[in-house]
Amino acid sequence: MRLSSFAVCIALSLSLLGCSALERKSAVPAQSLSKAQISGLPSVRYLISTQAGVDAMVNDVIKLEQSRGKNAFTGDANFLALSGGGDDGAFGAGLLVGWSKQGSRPSFNLVTGISTGALIAPFAYLGKDYDPILQQVYTSIKPNDVYVERGILSGIFSDGLADSTPLYRLISKYVDGDFLKKIAYEYNANGRWLLIGTTNIDAGQPVIWNMGRIATICSPEALELFRRIMLASASIPGAFPPVMFDFLLDGQAFQEMHVDGGASTQVFLYPSAAAQKANDLGLKRRVNRQAYIIRNSRLDPRWNETERRTLSVAGRAISQLIQTQGIGDLYRIYNTTQSDNVGFNLAYIGSDFNEPHNEEFDTKYMNALFQYGYAHAIKGYPWSKYPPGFKGAFDTDGGKMTLQQSDKKKQLKQKP
Repeated sequence: MRLSSFAVCIALSLSLLGCSALERKSAVPAQSLSKAQISGLPSVRYLISTQAGVDAMVNDVIKLEQSRGKNAFTGDANFLALSGGGDDGAFGAGLLVGWSKQGSRPSFNLVTGISTGALIAPFAYLGKDYDPILQQVYTSIKPNDVYVERGILSGIFSDGLADSTPLYRLISKYVDGDFLKKIAYEYNANGRWLLIGTTNIDAGQPVIWNMGRIATICSPEALELFRRIMLASASIPGAFPPVMFDFLLDGQAFQEMHVDGGASTQVFLYPSAAAQKANDLGLKRRVNRQAYIIRNSRLDPRWNETERRTLSVAGRAISQLIQTQGIGDLYRIYNTTQSDNVGFNLAYIGSDFNEPHNEEFDTKYMNALFQYGYAHAIKGYPWSKYPPGFKGAFDTDGGKMTLQQSDKKKQLKQKP
């Protein structure tokens, strides 16, 4: 769903004040968040806003690499971060498919995903063999493949304006037991990481799930958890129902309520504190490391005359808030990569893409955006080396040079 829908959700949520809430189990107490475990599926997530969570992630990286013996921390490393963006995920899907066709797409040591990026990430992780699925999903789905609208009263008195059961069915169609076995193999044998972000709305904290570890557990419960994490990461608060996860704490049952990872961040790579922890431990690092960030959104400000109405003003303000948050996330990743000696490569929807968008998950719009991403990638995508606005960058079309590069060319032309 787009930002106008998100604004409607917030406005309607305000009208619910004083209404009775749906029943749920007690939330995990704040002081026990790090202790609570999903029954039979321990240690599958990281609370990266805490040092303990960062330490747990680094320790798991070390253990997994050490299990690979002489291959530990060898070779080059490539990281892929896939952002949120709703049906704008067609851009990232098209770019990945075109990148495969172009022939230079690497195998990624780390793939992360938020929201629509979480729906793409497992398929991007397993490589080009899953490109046909990405193309099919992001060029053929319709709104009723993702959600079913509830009546206005039903939506107001429920936990979301729409029922996301169709999206869960779509996820389940492609994510089955064999799919998890392939992810588990890549995790165990090749030390490759797949991380998906959700937001624990009770705690107001981002949560990073180790999808590779979940896959290695290889049980019906693990498969169900894998699917539900993908669903939770794409569950826009107020628009889609939150996803409830059952936890045990000292033998007592609790629940956590999880929503779209985009409520915490639009895109993530890895915590800068994790890189610092690795350095403090003197951990061996691969020399050549490249990070590729796909922002499924435009980054340039878009002029739009706003109606003098509550929902219009709120929708426009939230749109700008999310765009600004996304740009801030890119600067955070850039800072991490620069301090950690990792190459920064950014792709996003340029201002030259202007296909009309008539509804959520508009098939015609998604096809055009998929082809836009594909066409840029098939020629060799011109990855931006800076976040927008940094060092005079004016690259809003996904293919222009920075001012810094332009000045260099001018200087060369002026030489006798």
